[in-house]
Amino acid sequence: MNKLETYQNFYFVGIGGIGMSALARYFHASGKNVLGYDKTNTKLTQLLMSEGIDIVFEDVIDEKITSLQKENTLVIYTPAIKKLGILDYFNENDFKVKKRAKVLGLITENTDCIAVAGTHGKTTTSTLVSHLCKEADLPFSCFLGGISENFKSNFLFNGTEFSVVEADEYDRSFLNLSPDWAVITSTDADHLDIYGDKNTIEEGFRQFAALVPDDQQLFIRKGIEIGRAHKTYAVNEEADYYSDNLRMDYDKIYFDFHAPANDGHSELIEEFVWDVPGIHNVENATVALAILHNLGVDFETLKKAIASFKGIKRRYTKHIYPSGKIYIDDYAHHPTEINAVVGSIKTFYPDKKLLVVFQPHLFSRTRDFVDGFAESLSNSEELILLDIYPARELQENFEGITSDWLLEKVTLDKKEISNLSEAFDKIKDKEFDILLTVGAGNIDTLYDPICEWLSKN
Repeated sequence: MNKLETYQNFYFVGIGGIGMSALARYFHASGKNVLGYDKTNTKLTQLLMSEGIDIVFEDVIDEKITSLQKENTLVIYTPAIKKLGILDYFNENDFKVKKRAKVLGLITENTDCIAVAGTHGKTTTSTLVSHLCKEADLPFSCFLGGISENFKSNFLFNGTEFSVVEADEYDRSFLNLSPDWAVITSTDADHLDIYGDKNTIEEGFRQFAALVPDDQQLFIRKGIEIGRAHKTYAVNEEADYYSDNLRMDYDKIYFDFHAPANDGHSELIEEFVWDVPGIHNVENATVALAILHNLGVDFETLKKAIASFKGIKRRYTKHIYPSGKIYIDDYAHHPTEINAVVGSIKTFYPDKKLLVVFQPHLFSRTRDFVDGFAESLSNSEELILLDIYPARELQENFEGITSDWLLEKVTLDKKEISNLSEAFDKIKDKEFDILLTVGAGNIDTLYDPICEWLSKN
């Protein structure tokens, strides 16, 4: 394969994906001709088009495709797309076709790469590391799995010495990276359609950890066995790096941070403050601070940077309205993630009535974790359960795996099924103090109508 810089045209098959769009923005910012296909026109694809990237939404071999020359065109695809006429055309005509993860690995291999992996927490952690790098003015680029509220993007270019990447375990993509620094936040079972069982996914994370050349630059949440020496981090228990003394005051979280000192003891840095709720997010902040501390950034700079972090779009995005109602939108799509979000809400607002609107993502994930979903969804006062979002899967391959099946296992008295098109009208008829919309499919299309409605009521 030619070096990346020798290609002039980059065609993205599935350009609307969060990881794909970050790569598309990178090549567009590098002055390349970027174009692509996606099956759905979303807010993200509209933003890409407004930035000057050409996107089509029909699987048609048009003149823009036939005019591309294989010698100077690289085709990048997401493994979520299994069959597509456009992809067949490029393969049949001997274009160079690469998976997204392979290309990301090529981009970052000549940088000091900071890779954040984990079945939960990797988006928040990688985005926070990127924010701290920017506030410390380090020369870095980042490729994120969410939209930073500070950057208003999932990509930022501030130099090429460092790269910060979200290391995706799906399809073992993270094994294509060359991490100099790495974080593993969690290794819970997920993507069992790829890995088969929990032991296999844990082995995938061990293979990822083995890619890091220096034990001192591998950070693992305490309690995860990874099969090699590493640095640990934790909250409310001692580790190489840990945070404790958590307290809440007017929706802000305060915590103290402990780092190893030169004399072999622990150095205490008191009173970091930010407004991102949840113990799990303080855990994410702990490892982000640990990495930046190791990169030589002083704690005063890090304190200011933490305080200015606005979070990630659809990661506990919260609005409080004059009526007193609260609306929270979150991307959580695994029982552990839902428990974390609902647990944070119950901690902050223990006496308020919570209405959850949840869209399950993938038939296979619903099947594999149905009891966990039922338990986590039963922690609210009322539930509207949407139809399963299929993504890359076909319902005919998952007979009996439906939202009705899941709903039967939820122990709430107030629960019902809805399709997406009727959900907004049902929400408007409900009594609630807090509304939580949660899921990784197209439930985000409810966000703007809900915000507009609540701002007027």
